[in-house]
Amino acid sequence: MADQIDNFEALMRQSLSGDQKTYTHLLRETSRFLRPFLAQRLNFTGEVDDLLQEILISIHKARHTYDGNRPYKPWAFAIARFRLSDHLRSHYADHLREAIDFDELEESLPKPVTETAVSYESIKEEVEKLPVKQASILRLMHHEGFTSKEVADKMGMTVTAVKVAAHRAYKILRSKLET
Repeated sequence: MADQIDNFEALMRQSLSGDQKTYTHLLRETSRFLRPFLAQRLNFTGEVDDLLQEILISIHKARHTYDGNRPYKPWAFAIARFRLSDHLRSHYADHLREAIDFDELEESLPKPVTETAVSYESIKEEVEKLPVKQASILRLMHHEGFTSKEVADKMGMTVTAVKVAAHRAYKILRSKLET
C-alpha cells in the first residue's frame, strides 16, 4: 500500500467500494498533507488538530460527492478551505462579541493629558501680540474653525507654510504662558 500513497484517487475509489483499511490509510495520508496547510494559517497546534478533525469528518460526510475521474487533493483542499473559512469566521465573530466598546471605555477614563483648560478666548490677548501673520493663522484655525488647507487658501500660502507658522506661534505662546 506504500506505493499507493501518491495515488489518492485510487485510494478513494477503493474506499468508496467498502475497503475500510484503505479508507483509514486515505484519511491518515490526507491528514499529513492538510496539517501543514492548516499550521500555516492558524496559531495554535490545538486549533490545527481540532480543525483537522472537523475537516476529516466533512470529507467523510461528503465522500459520496467525490468524482473518481477528478483529482482527490483539490477536492480535499476545497473542503479544507471551506472549513477553515467557517472556523476563522466564527473565531473572529467571537472576538467581536467580546470586544470593548471604546465609547463606553472613553467615558470611564480620565481626560487625556493633552487636553487643557486653555481656550482661545483665555489667551486671545497673547495671540494678538504675535506677528500679524501668525496671529491671523491662529485666529482662523482656533477661533473660526478653519482647517490648515482653508487657511492656506485664504491667506495665499501653502499648507506647509501655514503649519510651520502655526507651530512657531505655538512655540512662542507656550514660552510666554509657561512663565
